[in-house]
Amino acid sequence: MTDFNELVKIRRSHRKFTDEEISPEHVQSILRAALMSPTSKSQRAWQFVVVDDKTDIEKLADAKDLGSQFMKGAPLAIVVLGDPQKNDCWVEDGSIAAVSMQYQAEELGLGSCWVQMRGRGLADGTPADEVIRGVLDIPANLNTLCIIAVGHKADERKPQNEDNLKWENVHAEKY
Repeated sequence: MTDFNELVKIRRSHRKFTDEEISPEHVQSILRAALMSPTSKSQRAWQFVVVDDKTDIEKLADAKDLGSQFMKGAPLAIVVLGDPQKNDCWVEDGSIAAVSMQYQAEELGLGSCWVQMRGRGLADGTPADEVIRGVLDIPANLNTLCIIAVGHKADERKPQNEDNLKWENVHAEKY
């Protein structure tokens, strides 16, 4: 197990992946991290769709115009969903679960990248959520927050440089 201080330093977004599939055990560990993440009022109202079909991942990558094409090279995509009628904190809860998955992926030696979908779409005005709903048959009551692309790293990223931390953005007691 990686020390958490080290884990937060080395976890970086990866957008290049090898063709190697993700083992079922690794997928389960990543989902376990999401399912154990804290939620508002312990509602655990999020939903996750695990996609490893190459054609479907390519369709998901085309759900918005910018910033998602790299997903076509990912062997795994996990769609993070929430029901705004059931939980007004669905965005926050889904975000916590998504980041938990990313840290777990890193701890397993895998790369990941958050792909924002909420509030994004195509130039013709089609929301990304609508495209994703059509690809994966998602019920109308659920909204897409993001997709976490996961794969074996095909690139190297330097760890976070602690000298660049924005400590000036931290305020004690009052702004």
